[in-house]
Amino acid sequence: MPLQYNEYYNEQTGLTVGLKKLLFSKQSEYQLVEVYETDTWGNLMTIDGMVMLSEWDEFVYHEMISHVAMFTHPNPKRVLIIGGGDGGTAREVLKHPTVESVDMVEIDKTVVDASKLHFPGVGDFENPKLNVLYEDGIAFVKNVKDPYDVIIIDGSDPVGPAEGLFEKDFYQFCFDAMNENGVLTAQTESPWVESYYPSMRKVFHAIDDLFLFSKMYLNFIPLYPAGMWSMACASKMADPLSDEVGERIAGGSEIVSALKYYNGDVHRGAFALPNFVADIIKR
Repeated sequence: MPLQYNEYYNEQTGLTVGLKKLLFSKQSEYQLVEVYETDTWGNLMTIDGMVMLSEWDEFVYHEMISHVAMFTHPNPKRVLIIGGGDGGTAREVLKHPTVESVDMVEIDKTVVDASKLHFPGVGDFENPKLNVLYEDGIAFVKNVKDPYDVIIIDGSDPVGPAEGLFEKDFYQFCFDAMNENGVLTAQTESPWVESYYPSMRKVFHAIDDLFLFSKMYLNFIPLYPAGMWSMACASKMADPLSDEVGERIAGGSEIVSALKYYNGDVHRGAFALPNFVADIIKR
């Protein structure tokens, strides 16, 4: 095994992480899932050679994709997570006391198995409010009968089984599967990697067409390509930058004070986009 893990996102430019040993490797029906012990970032999960999470920086992604949506919604009870097999997004969602049930629809059980084995601090899989379903998330959301308050799209990069998570039809299905005040968040790739731009535009133009409020926000994850990562927030009724949302965040101090990244200032500031980022999704 090489002593380094390399993920290239543009020719020979990419990420290098020092490795100690391979802990897990399985080619599932859908993808190659691997876990390494690294020299700096704790355990590291990759799917088809792309970083999914490490023990040391996973909190940024999971807090930001979860709490932006959860505080934007006035009373989130039913939550759907599409993807999210490592369990981190469900962990964060379940910190909100209004939540009655979380359905996590993960296409690949191998991801959940690897996380339970090698990232025991990430998931909250024993929580009785969590229902894990091993299904295709796109097919699942087409057939929702009991609508959700919050939908979180926690998929991987737009290749393989996750490719459809960046298409407009999928976001129409999500819109239809939500209550009248539904809120959606999704990961939408790095603004520094030009090959991601078409997928980013698809998502943001789709949610702009469908939802009353649609915004990009940013966070910073060291092991993701170029470190800056974008996410989408779409809402049928609530502006994520409204005073009401700010008051909910302030009122949720018991949740927020225990977090490592997300807080009220970060929530507001995350929606401030550099010009070059705003230009990517400009119509």
